[in-house]
Amino acid sequence: MLIKKVTILAGYDKERDKESFKKVEIRAGQKIGIVGPTGSGKSQLLYDIEKLAQGETKTKRKILINNKTPPKELKIDPTKKVIGYLTQHMNFMTDTTVYNFLKTHIEIRGKCQVKKDTEKLIEKIINDANTITGEKIKKDANLLILSGGQSRALMVADLAYVSESPIVLIDEIENAGIRVKKALDLLIKKEKIIFLVTHNPILALDTDKRLVMKKGGISKIIYTSIKEKGIANYLSWINNYMLDVREEVREGKQVEELKLICTPMEVRK
Repeated sequence: MLIKKVTILAGYDKERDKESFKKVEIRAGQKIGIVGPTGSGKSQLLYDIEKLAQGETKTKRKILINNKTPPKELKIDPTKKVIGYLTQHMNFMTDTTVYNFLKTHIEIRGKCQVKKDTEKLIEKIINDANTITGEKIKKDANLLILSGGQSRALMVADLAYVSESPIVLIDEIENAGIRVKKALDLLIKKEKIIFLVTHNPILALDTDKRLVMKKGGISKIIYTSIKEKGIANYLSWINNYMLDVREEVREGKQVEELKLICTPMEVRK
């Protein structure tokens, strides 16, 4: 199913007050940040979206697909699932190799018709996953021995190239030990709609808009400014540099110098 737009229709917060907006529209290729303190309703919002709620949840929100009530089969038929979910804690439970896992998933999805194309796609998935994680993934590695960062990197690449899910829900993966911005950019290139629950300012400021949660409801909608995007890019550079230094330390190298860090002109006051 081609999904061009997802719409969230307002519901109620924990105090049964109506949310202050009428609707939020998100288009293909957009990233939406969901921010707020613990207990503010972030997980409930993800739940409403995942269930394609039609007023039956405690918030009474409704989720529309392409301006219409989603067909019933999208909610009950697992083969027509349009939503992928990537959590902070994700580890494989299947005793098989990375290669066999990807090959099976590609075959189930019917992505490739000949072996040569399957091999190329598997190579592409693993290569892109390895740009996200500092720990290289090998195709003959067993899924059970992958680290948390490797597992999430592999699932991001799998979501991008194999999964049919045009909507991706991501719940606090900033501490997963991966290059999260690269991961999100990979999904965006595939025109996925991304809902991102995060406490990380880099990720929050790099979204198209932020839904600010309070008392179980969406209390504010913030459209990200160009200046905020610039700040996010700068903070991302710092974060990536720290990941590079981390790899040097893990490999037993000495860190001889610290790169000069200065404020980019476009974000100066």
